Amino acid sequence: QVQPVESGGGSVQAGGSLRLSCQIFGYSVNMGCMAWFRQLPGNEREGVAAIDSDGTTFYVDSVKGRFTISKDSGENHLYLQMDNLQPEDTAMYYCAADHRECFPGILWRVVGSFVFWGRGTQVTVAT
Repeated sequence: QVQPVESGGGSVQAGGSLRLSCQIFGYSVNMGCMAWFRQLPGNEREGVAAIDSDGTTFYVDSVKGRFTISKDSGENHLYLQMDNLQPEDTAMYYCAADHRECFPGILWRVVGSFVFWGRGTQVTVAT
């Protein structure tokens, strides 16, 4: 059974950094598209960053230059390094995976494109 498990969330001051990790049991980070999504209560879940099997990365405009998605094949982990965090980055962050490629295979910012989901880790950024 494939199960992503997120960790690394927490509370920081604006301008601070956090590194989220996602360990995926029963699945390889070298397969298909892997992504980070975030969601505020009452809002839709939105794609933040994605990485293809060949390492090609994709970002939503609001996090470009601040967030970095990466993966470690040896440890089978997906990461999201978040720098210069702002209050608007406060959300529950989710790890997602699908066997298809991010591009041109799927619309990586769309929730319905991914089969496997973690339960999320909370990120809170204070002013």
